[in-house]
Amino acid sequence: MNQINPRKLELSKWTAIEPRDRERHFLVSEVDIDADGVVIECILQAVLTQRESAIDWRDLKDSSHWLQGWR
Repeated sequence: MNQINPRKLELSKWTAIEPRDRERHFLVSEVDIDADGVVIECILQAVLTQRESAIDWRDLKDSSHWLQGWR
């Protein structure tokens, strides 16, 4: 289980255990947080293709799918 602070999530680096569309390395390019500190939206950007996709930030906590940093 990866430990994540939602306020430090932006520009963090992630490696997918199983490649998504032949992409493994991602960067959190955008995080929208409301006034109460709740994450509304998290955007992952593929490093290789610059393709962006929305993801539930809690999915990044699952260490069987995501590793923190680029490996």
